[in-house]
Amino acid sequence: MHGLPLTEQVIDAVRRDPAASALPYLLPYVNVPWVEGGVAKPMDEALLADAAFPSGRPLSPSLRAWLAYDISLLERHKWFAPDGDFAPRPLDQLVGDEMGDFWGAEFAWLSGRFSECFLLPGGSDSRRILAVTDPDEEGEYPVFALDLDDLPYLGLMYPGFDVYLADTAGLLGAGERETYTDLIHHGTYGPRMRRHTAQCFAGEPCVQYPFEFAPVYKQLSPEPGQDGTRTGSRRAVPDAAESDQDVAGRERGGSGPVTPSVLSRSTSRCATTRS
Repeated sequence: MHGLPLTEQVIDAVRRDPAASALPYLLPYVNVPWVEGGVAKPMDEALLADAAFPSGRPLSPSLRAWLAYDISLLERHKWFAPDGDFAPRPLDQLVGDEMGDFWGAEFAWLSGRFSECFLLPGGSDSRRILAVTDPDEEGEYPVFALDLDDLPYLGLMYPGFDVYLADTAGLLGAGERETYTDLIHHGTYGPRMRRHTAQCFAGEPCVQYPFEFAPVYKQLSPEPGQDGTRTGSRRAVPDAAESDQDVAGRERGGSGPVTPSVLSRSTSRCATTRS
């Protein structure tokens, strides 16, 4: 099941207890209710009918259905400007806002490709990011996992907002997942995942530091000094911005704010575990 039918199942489940936490694993430290105050706040029908992203790309079917039910979840994650318009951020700006400017600069070379990004709830030390790119066959946009626990990593976690919602609501039935990119092997969602990997990361499920070795880095070929990454000796990292999810991660035994002192090691991260 994909797209609108899958999203309608999520909405039906959320309606039974709209004030329930969308991220129960963060309780009791942080509560992220599906619906603020337990009363759904749908987007105005006239606004939704004409809604599109600033780039002109259409809303995905799942996002349109969710906004017709409630906007409060996405409002709390900075999706909208004060006038109600969508307020996407380039990838490096979103990463910088969430994790600190140092980390945002590491992803500047990808911000031309991912110029319309939105934060989604999820993770403790990591983040979930919807990127408005070329949609897949269901009209859906990819959802990434951003992880800085050891070294900068961005990987394809879901093929669309529809599958992200279903997994967050516990309705996906995909079994226990060990890594961010597990769904690339899923019988139902794998084909969509692989289409996004080809479009986003030159066929790879993720990019990881050192980025210079990623096929998509070579494909984009940033000009020297214009890629946002730094080579040679790595300078100390200042404290990253600490969010509620960082606090929960620390209280649960995680690392809290992501503040490694240097970026000098290389490791395989496309199979990194979820956090």
